[in-house]
Amino acid sequence: MTHACPQSAFRFAPSPNGYLHLGHAFSALENERLARLNGGRLFLRIENIDVDRCRPEYERAILEDLTWLGIALEPEVRRQSEHFDDYAQALDRLARMGLIYPCFCSRTDIMQKIRERAFWARDPDGSPLYPGTCKHLPKDKIQERLEAGEPASYRLDMGKALNLIGYRLGWTEFGSGMVGRFVQASPQKWGDTILARKDIATSYHIAVVVDDALQRITDIVRGEDLFQATSLHRLLQSLLGLPEPAYHHHGLLRDASGQKLSKSLRAKSLRALREEGLSPKAVRAKLAPLPPLIAALQTV
Repeated sequence: MTHACPQSAFRFAPSPNGYLHLGHAFSALENERLARLNGGRLFLRIENIDVDRCRPEYERAILEDLTWLGIALEPEVRRQSEHFDDYAQALDRLARMGLIYPCFCSRTDIMQKIRERAFWARDPDGSPLYPGTCKHLPKDKIQERLEAGEPASYRLDMGKALNLIGYRLGWTEFGSGMVGRFVQASPQKWGDTILARKDIATSYHIAVVVDDALQRITDIVRGEDLFQATSLHRLLQSLLGLPEPAYHHHGLLRDASGQKLSKSLRAKSLRALREEGLSPKAVRAKLAPLPPLIAALQTV
């Protein structure tokens, strides 16, 4: 990605729910490399809306790891847990447009509903599309349940949203060999997705588009596992009148079995590699080639 942008801004946005691993390091270094090539600035965002799973000690470890790698970041750090009001304003705007509705269903409720069908479509993450159980509840029943304190998530009415947009939606992609290519968005693949959870008054999708706009991020560099989510993000950006960034989805680091490195699969952390004597220079050298980088990981 070498397009000209006079005030380019990039961001590295980890979640402090575990220690960073080499996959995170690659993404951070890709952001650093492309920010440098474009004469841009690189910001750190701490994506910690899940306050139960995210911990201060992991955030401190993130800062230590990035300092150890020698990645130059802008001094201001945005922490999502400090900006729930921003996300509430975005949700309120969508509500006033008639584009969200409360949903009282649990995961068990949804699974019981879809078992009635031989086949049920799933979203790009593999979750079953919402069957619309609460979508057409009478307003008085909704109000009654809310006033009784019944917890509700809030879902996007995808059909209404697409009808409101009414034009071709997409983004400019600079990753995966698609240098400056227009990608047609397909937000309908996500169905009536949750924009605010029962336990958390927002979601990743709302938070990330609001953050990118408020931080004036012009170039989003992230893993290809979020490629499909970009369709939904572009829809939300359009509905909320937010700027359209350029996107660069890079390949993912995988282990010898082909699994992407992840915290849940206990990928070895940068912290552990550092304790084993690996130097920042060695990490940068190993992560310099483009993914899949399986051979590089086997020699770390």
